[in-house]
Amino acid sequence: MDHSQHQKIDKQPYYLETGNEVRLFEAAYHGKMPVMLKGPTGCGKTRFVEYMAYRLRRPLVTVACHEDLFASDLIGRYLLKNDETVWNDGPLTRAVRTGAICYLDEIVEARKDTTVIIHPLSDTRRTLVIEKKGEVISAHPDFTIVISYNPGYQSVLKDLKQSTRQRFVSFEFGYPEKQQESEIVAHEGNIDMDTAIRLVTLGNKIRNIREHGLTEGASTRLLIYAAKLIRKGIDPVTACKAAVCLPLTDDKRLQDTLFDLVQDLF
Repeated sequence: MDHSQHQKIDKQPYYLETGNEVRLFEAAYHGKMPVMLKGPTGCGKTRFVEYMAYRLRRPLVTVACHEDLFASDLIGRYLLKNDETVWNDGPLTRAVRTGAICYLDEIVEARKDTTVIIHPLSDTRRTLVIEKKGEVISAHPDFTIVISYNPGYQSVLKDLKQSTRQRFVSFEFGYPEKQQESEIVAHEGNIDMDTAIRLVTLGNKIRNIREHGLTEGASTRLLIYAAKLIRKGIDPVTACKAAVCLPLTDDKRLQDTLFDLVQDLF
């Protein structure tokens, strides 16, 4: 099962810069330094990587990490083809050979033995070891590895080891400022600015009650979902319940608190 996507991004993705992340990423890329993006779910990390791949004119290989992701899912494996075994490169190996940007999304979800294989790629060696073939590949000069990581909800079991983290230049992502986030929601949800501002106000209020038992605040992504439902004619209260409140929690008491916030704003 391949959980990766190999894409050439020809059309500029919509991305609103919030700091100096574009210049920083370009400097790291040209300096052949691997990059770690830290920040909550749905705050724009993946979109940022797509935007940078477009700017740098590099193909992008994205792998969604999960606990059943084995090293062979990234490196490759022998497959039976017409009665003979044929080696098939995995997404990471393809990226290393072709000089793509390889983006390992939510790296802490991957198995520990899987993260170890990226170590020689993410230091000065820039090599990938394929033990099954007895092959060591030197990375293409344009290859870069980017990992993302959500420090908000990982448990002690799923923290990123120091031996991994200390190989990466790290960028901190948060939710954008209110005005910027409203612009993003209006653009991506294709709705008027007034509604977008109300949605972002709701998002900010929910993020402020996180300490009362919500593990994650409302992401920009969820606010865009609400905007799209409103755009399709769903009334704002129903749209916010379906796209923002219910995905965040199953706790009845918390849901009531969130519904009250929605009623106040819409």
